[in-house]
Amino acid sequence: VFLGKLADLAGSSHKDVAGPLDWHGLLAALPGPLGEAVQGPRVRVALDGQVLADKAALAASDGAEVALLPPVSGG
Repeated sequence: VFLGKLADLAGSSHKDVAGPLDWHGLLAALPGPLGEAVQGPRVRVALDGQVLADKAALAASDGAEVALLPPVSGG
């Protein structure tokens, strides 16, 4: 699941990727500017609704939901 500007970069709010999936597999599935953007230090990763403290620790089984959360801006 892509949120905010990441959805804009992806051209969609979601993408199906076969599991199991780790951080490196996720990056390989997200080429170009999108893959580069999710590597930013302020982008967070949630697995089945739980935000991971370390996105590199991603270990998603088949059918799990991985959400990529960009920094929130406000005013």
